[in-house]
Amino acid sequence: MSESFYVTTPIYYVNDVPHIGHAYTTIAADVLARWHRLHGRDVFFLTGLDEHGQKVQRAAARAGIAPREHCDTLAPKFRALWKQLAIANDGFIRTTDARHHAVVKRLLQTLYDRQLIYRADYTGWYCTFDERFWTEKDVQEGRCPDCGRPVEQLSEHNYFFRMSRFQQQLRDHIAGHPAFIRPESRRNEVMGFLQKPLEDLSISRPKSRVSWGIELPFDHDYVTYVWFDALANYLSGLEYLPARPSVDRFWPAAVHLVGKDILTTHAVYWATILMALELPLPRTIFAHGWWTVNGEKMSKSRGNVIDPSAMVAQFGEDAFRYFLLREVPFGQDGDFSRESFVGRINGDLANGLGNLLSRTVTLIGRCRNGVVPRADSASVTALDTELRDAATSLLHTTMPRHLQTDRIKYHRTLEAIWGLVQLGNQYIDKTAPWVLAKDAANVKRLDTVLFHAAETLRFLCFAVAPFMPNTAPAMARQLGLSLDFSQALLQHPIAWGDGPPAATVAKGDSLFPRINVATRSPHGDSMEPSAASSQPASPAPASSKPGGDASSAPASGGNDRRITIGDFQKVRLKVAKIIAAERIPKSEKLLKLQVDLGDEHRQIVAGIGKQYGPEDVLGKTVVVVANLTPAKLMGVESQGMVLAAGADDVISLVTLSDDAPPGTTVK
Repeated sequence: MSESFYVTTPIYYVNDVPHIGHAYTTIAADVLARWHRLHGRDVFFLTGLDEHGQKVQRAAARAGIAPREHCDTLAPKFRALWKQLAIANDGFIRTTDARHHAVVKRLLQTLYDRQLIYRADYTGWYCTFDERFWTEKDVQEGRCPDCGRPVEQLSEHNYFFRMSRFQQQLRDHIAGHPAFIRPESRRNEVMGFLQKPLEDLSISRPKSRVSWGIELPFDHDYVTYVWFDALANYLSGLEYLPARPSVDRFWPAAVHLVGKDILTTHAVYWATILMALELPLPRTIFAHGWWTVNGEKMSKSRGNVIDPSAMVAQFGEDAFRYFLLREVPFGQDGDFSRESFVGRINGDLANGLGNLLSRTVTLIGRCRNGVVPRADSASVTALDTELRDAATSLLHTTMPRHLQTDRIKYHRTLEAIWGLVQLGNQYIDKTAPWVLAKDAANVKRLDTVLFHAAETLRFLCFAVAPFMPNTAPAMARQLGLSLDFSQALLQHPIAWGDGPPAATVAKGDSLFPRINVATRSPHGDSMEPSAASSQPASPAPASSKPGGDASSAPASGGNDRRITIGDFQKVRLKVAKIIAAERIPKSEKLLKLQVDLGDEHRQIVAGIGKQYGPEDVLGKTVVVVANLTPAKLMGVESQGMVLAAGADDVISLVTLSDDAPPGTTVK
């Protein structure tokens, strides 16, 4: 039987529509689930909804409907978003499921029978939003220490779980299992929390105050505390959502993915409940950070709440998935800005991966009638070997290391994948297959180059599949590959060169149309994709300032001063390849470029540093003004100007969708 892998998200509270935080955790879990399915593991990926408690009861009352109706209204919105985001979960649990109720009652009765639940009077400060009691020392100026909302003092009879009995056992477990709480900073927080005496946990609410919940099996006047109800889903879901009860198969969970705000409930409440039930603890609880928007906390009052459904509708699910996991290390807080999002789409996705696929398929179509050739072993060079070794190492060493559940480095994984994308583009630039195609003596070398470019993309299909589940099959189709990424394609190592012989490529739509940032939204960012091309369409030239500072180009329109053909012919435009790039110290705008013009190399200073980093432009084929009078910018001589689209700000470099050797005249 294959190895099992159980990954969960928290079950999300149905007091409002899903937001970016819900999407973030669920996408992260989906990537792990897809990665492990590719490796032939028996995966169960559980997500769902927490539908009980006082907040739901009050939200329903405000809407003038019953709590169940309120839940039934919101549940489809989560399901619809998961479909939009291409989430391939195996189970979707709702705590209103009757079979979930049965499991919760059984667990409560077990603890009660073991005398680990007792009844007592209690007076404390209660936070309705968090649905939990706080002691006098916890409350800060009459407010909840977690959410900052006002608390109210309540005195009532309640049932308590003897959580304090398991404090030392939990401390010992955390100390002996470094991977149990990740990242390390969160582990330290929990250990700090456990330095103080651990109090018993109130696990009931009187029906007179909260009636919307699961009734205690041993006292019908009470419902269970919403967190006990919610945490039990990780076990109950395995009992009735798979085709057959699968607790023995999948428990303990490989990883619970949670937000940092609910780490204590998982690492302390849930862990001690499991200890009391004499069940093993999950192998890892991984707590990620929060998202802000342009440096501010998201809130309806600020009007800056990111609607993931709207993002997907405008930019596509794969671009959204990519951005969330590439932009910030998993475990840390992240900031969402449309400017950064568009920059990733245009830079990484369109100019990077999309460009590599487009130019490779175009070259194979043009030079070999669309059939991927085989490499000639006698013509293999160090460049080819470097590409092969990088692709193999990425898939079989780097990705498995970064996607281990006790570390989960999505951003590092994607950086490594895009390192191969960049290497692939540089490989095409250096080998110049369009030049090889001009001489029949180079036929074997040309075949080898085209084969290695296609193989690089085949490996990239496997690499991007967990992150971008629609992009991978789209790439495969253009490469003439028949691949089902829901299958265990990586159960055995993928070898360089074992793709199907004589695969026929078929150029398709652009993977990632560039975003036209000249069309501004109320937030100041583009809302519209450009024409279906991964390259800029009809870009306007950048400023004609000496040195190429693209900061004051005129916008196109009827007010531009007209010139004659003679005026235009005075400007010598040439194709150039960027062979080196670095930032100019003390300038966030200027990059110093070394460009190959075919018969010479030149140094050009370009004002593109806000849109591009040096690593983004290396290897790109651009258009330069070759007869511009040299000028100095910040003491650095510039011997030309690169063309870029944009008026006040640079939108994108002018690059070529078809290959042309450096020095070619542009007219």
